[in-house]
Amino acid sequence: MKEQKVTCIVCPLGCEVTVKTQDGKIVETTGQACKRGEKYAAVEVTDPRRTLTSTVRVRDGASPLVSVKSVKPIPKELLFASMKKINETRVKAPVKIGDIVVPNVAGSGVDIVATTDVA
Repeated sequence: MKEQKVTCIVCPLGCEVTVKTQDGKIVETTGQACKRGEKYAAVEVTDPRRTLTSTVRVRDGASPLVSVKSVKPIPKELLFASMKKINETRVKAPVKIGDIVVPNVAGSGVDIVATTDVA
């Protein structure tokens, strides 16, 4: 049996949750103050994901950069590959909020979109 400790970030309590797994399946979760903490810890242990925010270079724009973010969390193991692709990307102005800047980043199935306008 494998045991992992996770600090929950769902609410300000910051519970230290202990998750016990066996053969990749959760056997026991302890230390959480609520069901949301239990769910967070389970996902963090079995399939950790992060929302990715960054900037992309803009050609011929009023600003040299546009802020971007993933439309949903990306698997943690794909973050470095995603950032490599984002850093290589250049877009031409104008850019509008919600424009897809990098589709399916790093094969994650998640798009990277602009979070601000650049004229």
